[in-house]
Amino acid sequence: MGTPADRYSLLNPDVWQTVHERQRALLGLLARHGWNDLHARTLLEVGCGAGGNLLEFLRMGWPPEHLAGIELLPERHAHARTVLPERVALHLGDACTAPIADASCDLVFQATVFSSLRDDAVQQRLADTMWRWVKPGGAVLWYDFTVDNPRNQDVRGVPLQRVRALFPQGHIEVQRVTLAPPLARPACRVWPGLYPVLNALPLLRTHVLAWVAKDGG
Repeated sequence: MGTPADRYSLLNPDVWQTVHERQRALLGLLARHGWNDLHARTLLEVGCGAGGNLLEFLRMGWPPEHLAGIELLPERHAHARTVLPERVALHLGDACTAPIADASCDLVFQATVFSSLRDDAVQQRLADTMWRWVKPGGAVLWYDFTVDNPRNQDVRGVPLQRVRALFPQGHIEVQRVTLAPPLARPACRVWPGLYPVLNALPLLRTHVLAWVAKDGG
């Protein structure tokens, strides 16, 4: 049996296909919204972990000085600091008390953070904080799963209805992505080519990529 870290390694075919699918969907979102010059945009990730997503954004073309991350866990923050350029600002601690100015970010990103928050009030507090940081004309970029995981009681799915309730002033564009991991893992052990075959069925996708736009700008 592998460790949990092994399960999320990019060497696993289910993981790299999940990551590539999300990247393609995100790049399509940016193009549809006319974000062709990323040098003119700022992005902040809430719950940046060990820095993997911010590395992806660097490769997409964001200048490091226009990227920032917030991480609650010291060991993950420390790891992110070792892999990211110094010009990427990294904050340690609770996002709701981070020294981020209101209306200072073009894009505020979260990936599977809200599904780890089981308290509705805590979710709403973080959503309100993120929304304050977004500039008029900017957006919250959301990636999270929508269904509960019966094998993990520490997380809960965040359905689209809940996303709309968290950001009532936002205009939401949604794309369903990511083949259900409990299905993707055994399928890819049989043959990695099964991932796109099964993922062609929207009902088997467990996550949403959402663009929550703020008026103005």
